[in-house]
Formats: sequence, structure tokens, C-alpha cells
Amino acid sequence: MKILLVDDHALFREGMRYVLQQLDDTISEVFEAGNFSDGMKIAMEHPELDLALLDLNMPGSEGPLSIKHFHRNHPHIPIVVVSGEENYAVMESAMNHGAMGFVGKNSAVPMMLDALNLVLSGGIYIPPQLLQRQGGVTESAEKSNFRTEECSLTARQTQALTHLARGLSNKEIAEEMSLAEGTVKVHIATLYQILRVNNRIEAVRMAEKLGLIGGAAHG
Repeated sequence: MKILLVDDHALFREGMRYVLQQLDDTISEVFEAGNFSDGMKIAMEHPELDLALLDLNMPGSEGPLSIKHFHRNHPHIPIVVVSGEENYAVMESAMNHGAMGFVGKNSAVPMMLDALNLVLSGGIYIPPQLLQRQGGVTESAEKSNFRTEECSLTARQTQALTHLARGLSNKEIAEEMSLAEGTVKVHIATLYQILRVNNRIEAVRMAEKLGLIGGAAHG
């Protein structure tokens, strides 16, 4: 496994190397860059990269727009933003521009490892701040949406969960909901995060346990 780490603070890169050592025994190489331009150059020279960890605020970076630029040029390399900026709008913009995860620099190591493992396994790590905003934990939302212990589900998420329980594929769910298949994948990844599960079977079982779906959902 090969990982690209782009951050202008050498001390932080050293700390991330320690975190990555705990990630997987198969990591063969970690490439480092101190600015966005050098990071792009390394990605161009090593298309076999398994993961790119990018800061937002560093020389040569235009924030979320740089994530869009990286993703457009290297769509096969999953991106996780590791940033000290945890503003909701910035997080949402980075995710919309192609990031598969967003982790705050002040996150605990276990949380960071969980996020990286999820992305490496093909999932999307959505920050808790975004989940809470998307789930709508306000008092009015609680009356209209299902809830787990921490977050409520939006109408779209509830709909996706119901179709999931019926055993529909992502493509079939997309057709039922009149959405792009990629959007459905994001909804399902969000559900996995909210329900704290790793696959469809676990999601359905947990949803049944929490009373989010009933027997009718399987019909």
C-alpha cells in the first residue's frame, strides 16, 4: 500500500507517519510533500497510490477547489482531507468536490484510523459535524424524522434505508428514488456511519433493532 501525505508542517507529517504505522502492515511507502504542487507531481509520478491525505491550507492550495482539481486529475486515488479547519461549509465543500473523507487534525488517533480504514475499504467517511447537520437534530426535526441515539435520518436517508431492506441494488434504489447512483452510494455510506455498521446486512438488522424499519420494509 502506498500513501501520499501532503501538508506544509513537517512536524504534523511526522505525527501522521506514526498514525499510518498503526493503520496497516502492508504500507510499503509514504510519499510526502510540503505544498499542493509537489503533491500533484508525486501523484502524477505514482498513479498506483492507494490513498492521498491532503491539507487544505498550505502553499499552492485553494482549499476545496484544490480537492476538485486533484480528484479531476486522479479520480482513482481516494482523497481524505486532514485539516485544522473544521467549518461546516468547508467540510461540505471538500466532500462535494471529491473528498472521500474529512478528518480534523485534533481528532483522536482511533477515530482517524477508523476513517482511513473506511475509505481504504471503499467507503466514505462523513464527519460527525456533517452528519448532525444533515440529520437535523433540532427539536422540530425530531418530530418528523427517525432517530438513532445521536442523529436523525432525513426523509431521503429513510427512503434509501427502506429500499436497502428490500434487497434492492444501488442501481435499483437510484431508479426508485430518481437519483444518480453515485448519490445513492453517498446516502448509504451516510447510513452506515449513522448506524455504525459496515455492510447492508448489519444496516438492516440495526435499523430493525432501532425500530427504523418494520416488517413491511421487506415486502
